[in-house]
Amino acid sequence: MNASHNNSPADPNAATLSATDPDTQASAPLDAELTAPRTTHIRSFVHRRGHITLGQREALETLLDKWSLDYAPKGLDVDAAFGRAAPVILEIGFGMGETTAKIALARPSDNFLGVEVFNAGVGALLKRIEEHTISNIRIIQHDAVEVVRDMLAPNSLAGVHIYFPDPWPKKRHHKRRLIQPPFIALLASRLAPGGYIHCATDWEHYAQQMLEVLSGEPLLQNTAADYAPRPAYRPQTKFETRGLRLGHGVWDLIFTRKA
Repeated sequence: MNASHNNSPADPNAATLSATDPDTQASAPLDAELTAPRTTHIRSFVHRRGHITLGQREALETLLDKWSLDYAPKGLDVDAAFGRAAPVILEIGFGMGETTAKIALARPSDNFLGVEVFNAGVGALLKRIEEHTISNIRIIQHDAVEVVRDMLAPNSLAGVHIYFPDPWPKKRHHKRRLIQPPFIALLASRLAPGGYIHCATDWEHYAQQMLEVLSGEPLLQNTAADYAPRPAYRPQTKFETRGLRLGHGVWDLIFTRKA
C-alpha cells in the first residue's frame, strides 16, 4: 500500500512503501517486470533496476501463479478469487510484506488483497505466505490506481491500508504522492458504508497533506480529532520502534465511510 523513495524524474500513481523503512520497503524492479500501460494519471512509483534475492526470484517463479491475480480492466470476482466470501481489505504498496503477513495471520476472517509493483516485494510476500501457510492473501502486481478503478466494485471494500507511501519529499514531486483528492474519492467510492481507510507515514508534511485530503473527502469522516493512535492491528516495525526511540514521529490517520 506497500512506500519507497524513488525520486527519479522518470516515470511516476500506484503505491510503494517508505524507503525510510527497510521492513516495509520494496526493492526497485528489474527492467522486465512491469511494462506500464498508457495512463492518464501521474504514477507514484518509478521503475529502476534493483536488487532481488535468489529466494525472492524463486518465489516469483514458483508461487506467483498460486497466490496472484492478473490485472484486467474488468470487475474482479473477489469471492471466487479467495474461494470464500469475507470482508476484503485492500493494502496498497505492501513493500516486503512483513506487515501484510502479520495482519493477515492475526485476522483470518478477513481477505487481504495486496497491490504492489516491485518484484522483490512481491517475491518476499510470496515467501512469507508459503512459510506461514497464509491462505487469506492475494496479490495483484500492478498500478494500484488502475486496479481500484477497473477491478473493484463500488461499496465492495471493508478497509484500505496505505502504510508509509513514498513521501516524494521534494516540492516539485509532491504531485506524485499517492494521497491526492481524486484517488481518495475513488477509494471512498469503493468502500462499503462503515469501511475504513488507514494511512500511516513518518513524514510530517505528508501527514499534514493526508489529513487535509482525507478531511476534504465528503464521503469520509475522521475517527479522531486529527491523527489517530496506532491501532493494535498495525504492528510496529523494528525501524519504526528505533525511530520513535530517537524522537522521530509516525502519524496514523483512520477515516471511515459515512453511512
